Amino acid sequence: MSERRRVAIGAGGAVVLLAALDAYVVTTILVPVVKDLGIPINRLERVTPVLSGFLLGYVAAMPLLGQLSDRFGRRPLMQACLLFFAVGSVVTALAHGVPVLTAGRVVQGIAGGALLPVTMALAGDLWEERQRPVVLGAVGAAQELGSVLGPLYGAGIAAALDWRAIFWINLPLVAVAMAAVQYAVPGGRKGGPRPGVDVVGGLLLALGLGLLVGGVYNPEPEESALPSWGPPLLGAGAVVLVVFVLWEVKARTRLLDLAGVRRGPLLATLGVSLLSGAALMVTLVDVVLVAQTLLHKDSVDGALVLTRFLVALPIAAVAGGLLARRVGERWPMAAGMAIAAVGYLLIAGWPADLADASYGPLPRMDVDLVVTGLGLGLVIAPVSSAVLGLVPAARHGVASAAVVVARMMGMLIGISALSAWGFYRFHALTADLRPPLPFMMSKAEFARQFKVYNAALQDALRTEYQEIFWITAGMCALGAVLALATGARRDRAEPSAASREQILTK
Repeated sequence: MSERRRVAIGAGGAVVLLAALDAYVVTTILVPVVKDLGIPINRLERVTPVLSGFLLGYVAAMPLLGQLSDRFGRRPLMQACLLFFAVGSVVTALAHGVPVLTAGRVVQGIAGGALLPVTMALAGDLWEERQRPVVLGAVGAAQELGSVLGPLYGAGIAAALDWRAIFWINLPLVAVAMAAVQYAVPGGRKGGPRPGVDVVGGLLLALGLGLLVGGVYNPEPEESALPSWGPPLLGAGAVVLVVFVLWEVKARTRLLDLAGVRRGPLLATLGVSLLSGAALMVTLVDVVLVAQTLLHKDSVDGALVLTRFLVALPIAAVAGGLLARRVGERWPMAAGMAIAAVGYLLIAGWPADLADASYGPLPRMDVDLVVTGLGLGLVIAPVSSAVLGLVPAARHGVASAAVVVARMMGMLIGISALSAWGFYRFHALTADLRPPLPFMMSKAEFARQFKVYNAALQDALRTEYQEIFWITAGMCALGAVLALATGARRDRAEPSAASREQILTK
């Protein structure tokens, strides 16, 4: 049994890595994408739906897919999601406009949305609670390895071939992944009554989140922080989410059944997951933009800057699992969010001469990004382990989905809201700037005025990034406080060794 379950979780980790690669690949290929689609380089806000579309699909479908895995088994859901992931990849590769590109990314997000929580639930099925944090840390490390390799993978293929090749390459990778899942992942489901599926709740959640994302998307940020349709859509989204909550209270079959679960610790843990997700996405996007706009690096070098942060994530994910096993989940979560808050404060204080700034022999940028990555990485395994320990084993699939949904909701809302704020602030800071025109002045005077204008633009960019990282530090500090409210270890009954053996033999 021991060897078989290792193979099963290894196959699950492989598909998690595949989905993670595509989740993060777009962050470093935005420039070649916008050029290919004919979008002006100074109107990056127009491709925000490409980023948020994947996350929206990922978040909106995940709880329902996690619940379906509890009902029908882990392997069938993995295979179906891999198939649709390939379909989304084809649509994305063929896209010649933002709407079709966004549609392909949404399909990829929906399909990829089940792979991580179903693999986490598989760990809950096959390992007892005391051993589970280490296994979950390894699964989390596979997810974060995708975040490390994704930006480099995307930038490298886009430079060597074309950005569309990234998505064509997914087809043979999906075929290999489907074969591995078919061989290794158990095809059965846990015994006991077959859980119901809350389709209405899943649709209400998807609609509410979609309205919120549409409400903060602003293609004209120079005019206002929100578009004209923003307030009505945000209001409608809030109403739909209230209806979702009321439905969940009254429904017989619920998306996340909290019967018998201590809600305070559960909601606090999900809050930590949400805030860590928001911080992660801000880093993935804005650190690359800092490298490209302030340090004047290309897409590959910008991705290399980000690797300081990303390499620390999987290392800390494994360490967080080991710590949670020894001391419980609360303290690694709180410490991780507090360390991340300090890291973002350090990043917000980056000076104009960042390339030359250092802490003695160590480059300041490298140290600050590693500290921040270690902080967020520590949180990954304890959050998952805490939630799985709060719910019965029969609901591990939907509970695992809830953890990742919270994290991805943070990523989705974080990138949508902070991007809208950042683009608006940049336009506000540069509203009075006028580029010099090379008429009625000497070449030397034009060069002098253009240098002054460019310096003012750089100052505006630094101010925008500084404010975003300050907000992110505040979110992490709030996450540290929430982590302290998650409570001590639970005493849930664990599935027996015979039950785990039964799953493996199906």
